[in-house]
Amino acid sequence: MDGTDHRILAELTADARVALVELAARVHLSRNAVKQRIERMERDGVIAGYTVVRGAAAARRVTAIVMVYRTDRMRGAHVVTALERIPEVVRCDILSGEFDLFVTVRADTMDRIGEIWEMIAALPGVENTVTSLSLTRVIDRP
Repeated sequence: MDGTDHRILAELTADARVALVELAARVHLSRNAVKQRIERMERDGVIAGYTVVRGAAAARRVTAIVMVYRTDRMRGAHVVTALERIPEVVRCDILSGEFDLFVTVRADTMDRIGEIWEMIAALPGVENTVTSLSLTRVIDRP
């Protein structure tokens, strides 16, 4: 990667929806040259994807943290596979220590959080859960 690639990445980070023509003008290259560089960075794994950043209205959603203790202590993938199928599960970390999974759930309502909790608690191999709700987000880094 050279300086131009880094400038392209910076521009895309600031606005992933920028038109190729505008991006090309900002980095002083042709549209096709920028397109080729972006495609190369995607192939090389420098750019892994594009995302939507939710605005303040969407941030009002309910966030729950579910700590999951599994009876099999992570010997199989079936619990994680089931969690992947729940669209409101936005993150799942495998932990060391007492609990096995740290699951972050974002939903539109408390009722939906309750439904998801019931689904997680009912999964074969889940022995126990501890759930906490986020009251206020004070730091939010990408």
